[in-house]
Amino acid sequence: MRARLEGRLHRLVDVVGLRLLLGRARRDVDLDAGPDLQAGRRSRDRARRLWRSYNASAHRDVLEELLGGIGQGAVIEPPFFCDYGTQITLGADVFVNFNCVFLDCNTIEIGTQTQLGPAVQLYTATHPLDAAARTAGPELAHPIRIGSRVWIGGGAIVLPGVEIGDDTVVAAGSVVTKSLPASVLAAATPCRVRRSLSMGSSRASSY
Repeated sequence: MRARLEGRLHRLVDVVGLRLLLGRARRDVDLDAGPDLQAGRRSRDRARRLWRSYNASAHRDVLEELLGGIGQGAVIEPPFFCDYGTQITLGADVFVNFNCVFLDCNTIEIGTQTQLGPAVQLYTATHPLDAAARTAGPELAHPIRIGSRVWIGGGAIVLPGVEIGDDTVVAAGSVVTKSLPASVLAAATPCRVRRSLSMGSSRASSY
């Protein structure tokens, strides 16, 4: 009886995403396995309902309901897409341009005054490299943290587990596979540090 209850508890924990927050594997199919395991699907359905409403109206109150936290003056230009919304936190005066996608199976934190260009994509979700394990259904998720006053150019992709330090610039179209330190210019695929940036440098205005 105890083993059955523990198994049920583990599955319920999976539903609310705590195992994902720890970077552990789960199977989406488990979320829809029975009447008591619908919370995961409801969470995703809730997010879709809210971002569809926001994309049609751009009403601030809808965005505040969708996200886990949003600072004063933060803006997301619609259309915007995400998995859950509740694991996304934006600092004050963050600007997210048109057509961005945040796969927030784990937490996404963006610091104050950071700017994201159009079509930037933040992926916390990943899958096993082994084909047999991958097709069996496990999914992993690792948090993304972006510091303050960061600029990420249009079309850039940030992969699971990446941290980007304060004041760093990521060139448009880059794929960020590893964490980046503060105050650097980084570019290319995979994204690499090109040079250091100093505050107020006239060269910081262009790639």
